[in-house]
Amino acid sequence: MNQNIDWAIYVAQMEQLLRVELDDARRAELLTQMTRIASMAAPLMAFPLDDRLEIAGVYQA
Repeated sequence: MNQNIDWAIYVAQMEQLLRVELDDARRAELLTQMTRIASMAAPLMAFPLDDRLEIAGVYQA
């Protein structure tokens, strides 16, 4: 799975959708964190799973 996400566009869209105004410093830090999280998740997302793998059940309290 190769997804090239433009995090700047994503953050701008979420600012509008959630009606949150970020200053430039906070926006830059958020972009840094989103990029870092995406790079940490990349190996997990690339791990191949069998198509016949049974899905997990839904937890109900």
